[in-house]
Amino acid sequence: MGEVPEPHSGWTFLTNHARVLAAIADDPATRIRDIAARCRLTERAVQKIVADLEGGGYLSHTRQGRSNAYLIEAGTILRHPAESGLAVAELLTLLAQHDAENGEGPRR
Repeated sequence: MGEVPEPHSGWTFLTNHARVLAAIADDPATRIRDIAARCRLTERAVQKIVADLEGGGYLSHTRQGRSNAYLIEAGTILRHPAESGLAVAELLTLLAQHDAENGEGPRR
C-alpha cells in the first residue's frame, strides 16, 4: 500500500462514498482495511459505505478465497438530481484523469 494522506479537517468536495468508490476503482481486489487507511475512515465506516454502494447498484462483489473482488457497475447513474444522466464511470474517469495529470497514478 502507498503513502496514506494526512488527515484533513473541515469540509471537502468529495463524499466518503465517492472516495471509497475511487479506491475500489484503483484496485478492485483491495481490502477494507486498505480502503479505510487510504480514505482516513474506520473499517466499520467503509463496510457500511460498501454496503450502501452495493444496495444502490453501484457495486457488487464476489468472494475469491478469503477476500473479495469488487465490480463497479459503470453505467449506474449518480443519485443527485443535479447529476441526472451522469454515470458513475464518468465521475471515476474525471478522478483518474486528475491523478494522471498530476503524476499520481492509481493510489494503491
